[in-house]
Amino acid sequence: MTLISYADSALSLLPPIVAIVLAVLTRKVLLSLGLGILVGALLLNNFAPLASAEFLAHRVTNLVWSDGALNSWNLYILGFLVLLGMITALITVSGAARAFADWARQHIRCKRDAKLLTMFLGCVVFIDDYFNSLVVGSISRPLTDRYYISRAKLAYLLDSTAAPVCVISPVSSWGAYIIALIGGILATHGMSEAGHLSVFIQMIPMNFYAIFALLLLLCVAFMGLDVGPMKAHEQNAMRGNLYDEAKGTPPGASADLPEADSGRIAGLFVPIGTLVFATLFFMIQSGASALADEKLPFSLIGAFEKTDVGGSLFFGALVGLGVTLVQAMMQKVESKLIITALTQGARSMVPAIYILLFAWTIAGIIGELETGKFMASLASGNIPFALLPAVMFILAGLTAFATGTSWGTFGIMLPIAADMAMGSHTAMMLPMLAAVLAGAVFGDHCSPISDTTILSSTGASCHHIDHVVTQLPYALIVAAISLVGYTVMGFTESVWAGFGTTSVLFVLAVIGLKIKAGKG
Repeated sequence: MTLISYADSALSLLPPIVAIVLAVLTRKVLLSLGLGILVGALLLNNFAPLASAEFLAHRVTNLVWSDGALNSWNLYILGFLVLLGMITALITVSGAARAFADWARQHIRCKRDAKLLTMFLGCVVFIDDYFNSLVVGSISRPLTDRYYISRAKLAYLLDSTAAPVCVISPVSSWGAYIIALIGGILATHGMSEAGHLSVFIQMIPMNFYAIFALLLLLCVAFMGLDVGPMKAHEQNAMRGNLYDEAKGTPPGASADLPEADSGRIAGLFVPIGTLVFATLFFMIQSGASALADEKLPFSLIGAFEKTDVGGSLFFGALVGLGVTLVQAMMQKVESKLIITALTQGARSMVPAIYILLFAWTIAGIIGELETGKFMASLASGNIPFALLPAVMFILAGLTAFATGTSWGTFGIMLPIAADMAMGSHTAMMLPMLAAVLAGAVFGDHCSPISDTTILSSTGASCHHIDHVVTQLPYALIVAAISLVGYTVMGFTESVWAGFGTTSVLFVLAVIGLKIKAGKG
C-alpha cells in the first residue's frame, strides 16, 4: 500500500498530540491511544476508510508476525510481563512478601528509609530499564505499601532511577546501544581512533538531566518534597488509599490473594535473585553468541551491545518462575492456591499488555509519519553554535515526548547532532551528543505513550496517568535547570561551567520545593 509522507509537515505531530492531550484530559489511556492511532491511520491513507482499516489490520498483525516470522521482541516482552505477574502472585500467596514487609518494619525505621531503599535497589539493578522498573517494583511494593507510600510515589522512584541510571551506565542494554551508535558516528566523521567507551564516559558529566533527576529523586525521598499532584497522592496514602480506587485496580496488582503465615524472606529474594542472575547470564550468553557468529572477540560491552534483551528477560523470568514454583511446593502451598496465583498473576498484567500494545501500534504509525524526521528538521538553519547544545536538548525532548521512545530519538537525533557539530564547531560534538541523550530521557519521562513510563506504572501497580501527572513537575524542574546548564556550556565551551551553573540552580530549586512543600 502507498502511504503519504509527512516528513516535512507539522501534521505528523497530530496523532501523538491527540493521544497525549486526550490521555491527560480524559485519563482514559486506551481510548486516547486508540484515537491517536485512528488519526494517524487516516492521515497516512488520505482519509480513505477502507485503506485505513487495511493499514491498521496490517500494523496490528505486525505486533506478533512481521517479515514472515514471529515478532520475537514484542512476544518476549509480553511473555516477560506475564511471567513476572505469576512470580509476584506466587511470592504473595507463599507469604514471602508479608515476611519481607514484617522484617522491613523492624529494620527500616521510617518512610524515608523505605524510599531510599527502593531508590538504592533501582540504582543497583541497572542492566535494563524494563527489568529495573518491574523487578524493583515487585520487591519494593510490599515495603512501600506497609509505610503508606503512594503507588504514584513508588512509580516516580522506579521511573527516575531506571532510564537515568541506564543512560549513564556503560554495562547496560542502554549503554551498549549508545556506545554502538557513537562508534558509528565517530567512524563516519573520521574519528575512529577515539575509544568508543572512553567517549561515552567523557559524556557522563555532560548528561545534566540524568544526573540531576537522580539527585532530585534523592532529595524528594530524603526530604519529603511532595508538591502538586504528588502531595495529594501522598496525603491520600496516609489515609490508606494507596491509589485511586475509583479508577479500578491498577495494572500489575494481585489483589485479594490469600497469604500464608509460614512465609520466609528467602521466598522473595531467592526467586528475584535467580531472575536477576539468570537474565544477566542470558544477556551475556546471547551477546557472546552474536559476537562469535560475527567472528568478533568477546568483551562485556560488546556482549551487551549484541545481546537479545527481550529473549534474555523472558528466559530469565522462566527460570525465576521455576524456582518460585519449587519454593512454593517445598513450603507445601496448596496446589489449588498455586494455580489461582498463576492465573491471577497473569491476569493482573492484562491491562498493562493492552496499553503496551496500543503504545507500540501508535509508535509504529508515528514512525510511518516520520514525526522524528520532522522534529529533526527543525534543527536546521542558522543557529549560533553556542546555542546548539540547548537546542538539541529541547528537540530531543520534544521528539521523545511525541514518539514515546528514547532509543528511537537517539537513533534519529545523535547523527544529526554530530553533523551539525562538524559543520559549525567541532568542540561542541560531545556536549551536543550528551544533550541529545539527556533530552531523550526527559521527553520519555514526560510522555504518556512511552513504554518505559507504562512499565514503571505497572511495576508500581499505579494508574498510568496518575504516574505521568505526578512525575511531570519534577521532570520539568530538572529539564529547566539542565537547559540553562547547556546554554552556559555552549557559550563558555566549558563542561564544568555548565555543570556548576546547573548545580547552583538545583540547590535553589530544592530550597524552593522545600518551602512550597512546607507551606502546603
